Amino acid sequence: MLSIIIPAYNEAESLRQLHGEIDRTCAAREIEAEIIFVDDGSTDATWNAIGELTKTDPRVEGIRFRRNFGKAAALSAGMRAARGAILCMMDADLQDDPAELPGFLDRIAAGFDVVNGWKRARHDPWHKVLPSRVFNVLVSGLTGLKLHDHNCGLKCFRREVAAEIRLYGELHRFIPVLAHARGFKVTELEVHHRPRRFGRSKYGLRRFVRGFLDLLTVKFLTGFGQRPQHVLGAVGLLFFALGSCGLVALAVVWLLTNLPPHLNFPPIGNRPLVAYSMAALLLGGQLISLGFLAELIVAYTSRDSDTYSIAERTQARSSTGPDE
Repeated sequence: MLSIIIPAYNEAESLRQLHGEIDRTCAAREIEAEIIFVDDGSTDATWNAIGELTKTDPRVEGIRFRRNFGKAAALSAGMRAARGAILCMMDADLQDDPAELPGFLDRIAAGFDVVNGWKRARHDPWHKVLPSRVFNVLVSGLTGLKLHDHNCGLKCFRREVAAEIRLYGELHRFIPVLAHARGFKVTELEVHHRPRRFGRSKYGLRRFVRGFLDLLTVKFLTGFGQRPQHVLGAVGLLFFALGSCGLVALAVVWLLTNLPPHLNFPPIGNRPLVAYSMAALLLGGQLISLGFLAELIVAYTSRDSDTYSIAERTQARSSTGPDE
């Protein structure tokens, strides 16, 4: 079964048409599917529209949040409720074309675990397209996963992927990155992007800033999540070394100031290097200490969560027969 998860925030006008397009695509390819709409605290008639769809189509399920918790929370709720072996997420604004679903399923059938959409030709204003392209270059460069459109809302992945990643904040856009870090096979598929017909975009400068901060979080989690001391300790040692070198240099100068006065060596008490060296020394010590604390936290929490991902398992047959 294919589980289609659709977060919706004030998208009442588009839901019926979106449902109709999904229904026609599934009927044409004989795809067994369920459709999970998640109302992320809408203030319009979105929940009423979802309720009407659940009455006319038994494949539709609705989930309503008490308030707006964000897209990542909506997707997490949808993934928990999903029953399908393959999960697909798409936006509710009709810019994602449901006719692309068979192509995603074909890529999954070919052996990939995550298929990410690529909106090569975008129908969005320039102030949304340009930051998105910069963001995609940053994500590809920092994470090592080369995709053209990390931000695409149309994604398809196996249930095993959903079971091994945790979404919060704005991490929904990093599903391919998180899956890639766990060893899953990730690819992309060029999709048809349509202009928005109803409502308004939820994109803004604040979302771009949050996305960049989340990128740093993902980089840390995927690169040093199980070994935080490697980054905190390394930076701490650098500052500690700089502070130590500064203090050693000041000690040499202090020794020289005790030489005969005619050598004219100035005193060290009012030199800025004193404050800089002490600050670097203290900062280095604090970072190393934080690294040790982070390692203790990881050591205890890792007991309850796997730090690996199993692709498959086999078991040797018993060498003895049933009568032996």
